[in-house]
Amino acid sequence: MSTLFDQIIDKKIPAKIVYEDEQIMAFYDIAPQAPIHILLITKKTIQGLGDVTEADQAVLGKLLFKAKQLAQELAPNQAFRLVTNHGAEAGQSVFHLHFHLLIGRQFKWPPG
Repeated sequence: MSTLFDQIIDKKIPAKIVYEDEQIMAFYDIAPQAPIHILLITKKTIQGLGDVTEADQAVLGKLLFKAKQLAQELAPNQAFRLVTNHGAEAGQSVFHLHFHLLIGRQFKWPPG
């Protein structure tokens, strides 16, 4: 089943892309929850973090490192939050592995 993110990867739905290579993509969220809200996704279809395999370790590391790089580029010296949800009860609404990079406001703990 094709998700919204698959359609963005296939360029069937436009997105404000800030990074793309053969394995991952990063783009602005259309419903931002912070002044800067970037989604980082795998191009490989993985439903969520609970579905990754040992073979996915490299792409997971790439996503995390790219999140750090984008945070430094877009908002140097600012704090940021990186979030992923797995499953509907955790708040996942698009069942394609993705991380939310949130920058530019005060975050509270615990979330949700």
